[in-house]
Amino acid sequence: MAAKQVSLGCLNGVRVLDLSQFEAGPSCTEALAWLGAEVVKVENPKSGDPGRTVLSDPERDSFYFLIFNANKKSVTIDLKSAAGKKLVLDLARKADVFVENFAPGAIERLGLGYDVVAKINPGIIYAQVKGFGEGSPFENNLAFDMIAQATGGVMSISGQPDGPPVKPGPTLGDTGTGMLLCISILGALYEKKSSGKGQRLQIAMQDAMLHYIRLAFATQARKGGPVQRAGDQTVSGGNPPQGIFKCRGGGPNDYVYVYTSRANPEHWRRLLQVVGREDLIGDPRYDSPAARNEREAEVNAIIAEWTIKHDKHEAMRIIGAAGIPAGAVLDTKELAEDRTFHERGILQVVDHPVVKGYVVPTWPVRHNGAPVAVKASPMLGEHSASVLESWLGLGSRDIEALERDKVITRT
Repeated sequence: MAAKQVSLGCLNGVRVLDLSQFEAGPSCTEALAWLGAEVVKVENPKSGDPGRTVLSDPERDSFYFLIFNANKKSVTIDLKSAAGKKLVLDLARKADVFVENFAPGAIERLGLGYDVVAKINPGIIYAQVKGFGEGSPFENNLAFDMIAQATGGVMSISGQPDGPPVKPGPTLGDTGTGMLLCISILGALYEKKSSGKGQRLQIAMQDAMLHYIRLAFATQARKGGPVQRAGDQTVSGGNPPQGIFKCRGGGPNDYVYVYTSRANPEHWRRLLQVVGREDLIGDPRYDSPAARNEREAEVNAIIAEWTIKHDKHEAMRIIGAAGIPAGAVLDTKELAEDRTFHERGILQVVDHPVVKGYVVPTWPVRHNGAPVAVKASPMLGEHSASVLESWLGLGSRDIEALERDKVITRT
């Protein structure tokens, strides 16, 4: 039975004008929408957010778009027309938060830069995502997730010690940046309650990556740099046995990660009991982290001989039950088909007017024990009329005139 879902009201009454696209900005505004803000996504009347067509089938929005735009409203406005620019500025007067992640200089060329918006709404929280920060020699360069990971140090510490840099699978540059911006928006909203003042928030994707590799900087301070790639170990240094071990089955993800902590010598002793090598407990050749580091290959072979006899789920259960950190390497299909995620509301099946029954990983924080309810991402221009009416008080004739002049569209 699925967990009861709730529509959160943490940000009830907060209006977010969302001019962002693709992932970094939309992941931020989606989080605000899940928390209860009214997020109005302003899109191009003809094509909408470019993310709508990323690897999509004709005549329907891409799964990429659906995943990052749940719980939002869509308004279409031609930003290049004088009437369209006026509409956006009118909406900005009513907004609490303004978010954009256009290419460097684009929002200013549209006449919607911070100075313009803050002049008409001094209390606005104006949030921007760029690839590189102001003052960087690359501040005018374009960037996507993988560019941020390359230039922000993430790739340099990922991969095997004797191999090339590797791009981690998670989109740290996009969603990782979006989450940091979301946190600052929440902080700015809280401060505004007492100060009444808005502020400008700027985050660069490259800068955000340094936040996620703080452990590497700690290691560099201790050992010097640059920090080397550590494969399946941590960049701060391994403590054998620690790493990915092959399991029975032979599939591409039939592995288990086993971790023994320097801070808890019992992990090693318990693991020896699990794998049936009690004879090595107290053996000075293996009893300390330093000794095991000198015999890393031997130590790993002892564990590998045991894990290859068990499937990854069994290995995780047995090792974990003994009080040793262990995790099966689960693939995306296994996760999507794990009923416990659905029962707990972490994965939810969403019905869209066009796309039926797709699975969305939701906001992972429970509020008072319940997961947040997910609503389908909006059709292009689905809320043009209702938002212009509720935010600006426009009547049906005004809206019809804007549609006739192709300033907006309606679904």
